[in-house]
Amino acid sequence: MTSPTPQDLDTLNDIVGEKGLIRPGGHGGDDLVPYETCVRYGSGQAAFVVRPATSKEVSRVLAYCHGRGITLVPQSGNSGLVGASTPDGSGTQGVLSFDRLTGTSESDATTYGQILFDEENRTVTVGAGVRLSDLNAFLEPKGYVFPIDLGADPRIGGMIATNTGGARFLRYGDVRQNTLGVKVVLADEAGTELNFMSGLRKDNTGIDWKHLFIGTTGVLGVITEAVLNVVRLPQQSTAALLVPRDEAAVLKLLLEMEERCDTNLTAFEGMSAEAIRAAFDHVPSLRNPFPGGEIPNYVLLVELSRTWAKRDSEQSLDELMEVVLAEIWEDEDAPLDNAFIGRPEEMWALRHALSEGVKHAGKLVAFDVSFRRGDLMKFRAFMAKELPEKFPNVRICDFGHVGDGGLHFNLSIPQDDPRLDDENFIPSLREWVVQIVVEKYNGSFSAEHAIGRSNQGFYDSYTPKKVKELAAQIKNVLSPGNLGDVKLG
Repeated sequence: MTSPTPQDLDTLNDIVGEKGLIRPGGHGGDDLVPYETCVRYGSGQAAFVVRPATSKEVSRVLAYCHGRGITLVPQSGNSGLVGASTPDGSGTQGVLSFDRLTGTSESDATTYGQILFDEENRTVTVGAGVRLSDLNAFLEPKGYVFPIDLGADPRIGGMIATNTGGARFLRYGDVRQNTLGVKVVLADEAGTELNFMSGLRKDNTGIDWKHLFIGTTGVLGVITEAVLNVVRLPQQSTAALLVPRDEAAVLKLLLEMEERCDTNLTAFEGMSAEAIRAAFDHVPSLRNPFPGGEIPNYVLLVELSRTWAKRDSEQSLDELMEVVLAEIWEDEDAPLDNAFIGRPEEMWALRHALSEGVKHAGKLVAFDVSFRRGDLMKFRAFMAKELPEKFPNVRICDFGHVGDGGLHFNLSIPQDDPRLDDENFIPSLREWVVQIVVEKYNGSFSAEHAIGRSNQGFYDSYTPKKVKELAAQIKNVLSPGNLGDVKLG
């Protein structure tokens, strides 16, 4: 690992210009801090921050740093939760920021500012630095949306590098399913640019190369532009909070809703009482919809939506929701204890407040795990019984995407707990939880946040040796230069 010299910084400055380079200690040095500090894990010390504005500048930066042996950490919106987007503490790594990487080099579609919209193909071409909120603000007046629903506001490049899922995965899938093309720059001697931007929905002429760069945290190459699938903006929606008869009834409710609502079912989210309570404590303005304010042990947020305006002859979604829930209640073995139909925006406000709520409820130890759908509630039941015995006074504040088997398994520890002074306590807690996820339930320790420092050890432990060897070979062929701290092989 090479420490950058002043001459290296001068050369990078020549490539990206004064606006594109932040140096430590000098003019603008204080501006390094936002790039060194992650949302949750992985703060470090940057040798510099380089902010290229075009794919060509990224190419020149990667070629130069490869030749000099300088490590670059690709950083998109810096909203990840696994410590993959910030430098380590050595002060030798540079941050490759996507801040200015918001334009495109394509010109074969209708141009609206820096985003290219092709309504006939139902796609957008965007720079990797475009934020999700900006993309959807651009699409909304045209009647479209990029259908990855998140509580955070990441940039597109990071979403692709981590293969983000989101709350509406059940209906629209993840980023991988909605990425039709990418432009990538490799960390090699030439800073090779690879253009897989055809935007074709069908192309079986060989390896579908774009998938190598989706979900691999940027270590195989830096995505600079993308062609994304967009969908019609929903014109009708309704939502309900469902209280299952018990936790064993959750899967039955999901299957019943899928059978009776089919593609109208957009989301099926689970929220524990502890997570909801943390959200109410952190955001007092949230409306508590439960009678007497008493929060049930487990609540499901269910959403139905359609992309067309209601027709006079058509049953409204509110009516459909009421009919479906009435039918479920009439079952002999009714899995439903209670239901509250209300304004979707209020219910989603509660759902999106959960993450920040649990973050402020105590010392947070967070897991992003996934299971086969039939195992998710079994895992929760196991943890409700076993965790208090093995780790007393640790609260489970979980929520997640029941419809796709994803779970944000959050553990909250009182800030004055003396065990926090023991440097082995949290690692042992994390290792035990992941062991149960992977070995007992054949689940994944990283459902939608990819690999970072916080779970590198789990990747090393649970990935077969041959797979790691193949990953190392692919990495060496594509990008032999130093990109990030994640090691796939």
